[in-house]
Amino acid sequence: MVSLRGLLSTPRTKRLTSIMVEPMTVTVATPLFDLADIFDKYPFLGVPVIEADGTLVGVVSRASVSQALLEEAESENRKLQGVVGDELRSMPTWLRSRRRLAWLSANIVLNIIAASVISAYEETLVAVIAIAVFLPMVSDMSGCSGNQAVGVTMRELSLGLVRPVDAFKVWMKEVSVGIINGIALGILIGVVAWVWKGNPALGLVIGLALALNTILAVSIGGVVPLLLKRLGQDPAVASGPLLTTVTDMAGFFFVLSLATLLMPWLV
Repeated sequence: MVSLRGLLSTPRTKRLTSIMVEPMTVTVATPLFDLADIFDKYPFLGVPVIEADGTLVGVVSRASVSQALLEEAESENRKLQGVVGDELRSMPTWLRSRRRLAWLSANIVLNIIAASVISAYEETLVAVIAIAVFLPMVSDMSGCSGNQAVGVTMRELSLGLVRPVDAFKVWMKEVSVGIINGIALGILIGVVAWVWKGNPALGLVIGLALALNTILAVSIGGVVPLLLKRLGQDPAVASGPLLTTVTDMAGFFFVLSLATLLMPWLV
């Protein structure tokens, strides 16, 4: 490769080989995310593509890589919504149903596990029936926070901005966000529970449970896709069910266990 500047600034008596340099190349087996890293680091419009033996086979352009990344991100988003594969409504109904059931069936099992946590604290729930009003609020709000973290990680994975080896760094960043949001949301719902039911202890239980569950949810949402990717599993399909189950179980556990500890002040 010869740069235009080198060509114009070098004396005409010198040979062209004296100012030539080896160009950056990629092989036909280079992963898409590695190509994205190259175009992020260098202002190239295209990169030569070679075979393993060095034979030139073509050029991959920046625009082609960007388009491929966009298509990958759209595919991951469909999977995250429970649509496995490139589903179209023109496909056979049975095929579309089977693809969706693969995710939904697993979700039923995971929800049964979450419900078992409530069963273990039936006495507490019966004694303080007001807790039942706030159980879905705690799990749902924490789930929303976790889904935000999942969405960010999935997008960064699709764009090649993070790798499974970055799990700890991602976890640290998500925990800091979770602590801030958890405290804010916990105070908000705690005040609502206190004013609504007229019991400050109930507000403390619900607020603290939401704060703890939010921290847990964003930690899981940010890291689980990376861990699943490391294990060779599809993070778009598996992250949602795992996050939902853990946030439900943890939310129910935090609320009911704290209520059990503070039972004298709740009844």
